[in-house]
Amino acid sequence: MELETIKQIIKKQIDIDTSNITMDTTFEDLQIDSLDLAEIVMDIEEAFDISIETGDGLKTVADLVDYIKNNK
Repeated sequence: MELETIKQIIKKQIDIDTSNITMDTTFEDLQIDSLDLAEIVMDIEEAFDISIETGDGLKTVADLVDYIKNNK
């Protein structure tokens, strides 16, 4: 569930085909800049009712999924 929600949030922010997004996909792979990442993080915080610290070393989609699962 988390992965699909994250994919949709990323798609909304940068309008890409999400079929190529996997757990190993990095934000660098998606060419997500810091402003886009900040928007994505805010949307994820709202969707999952959590707070994400920007310095938490989130580099991949898997990092985000793990963070969400560990902080619900």
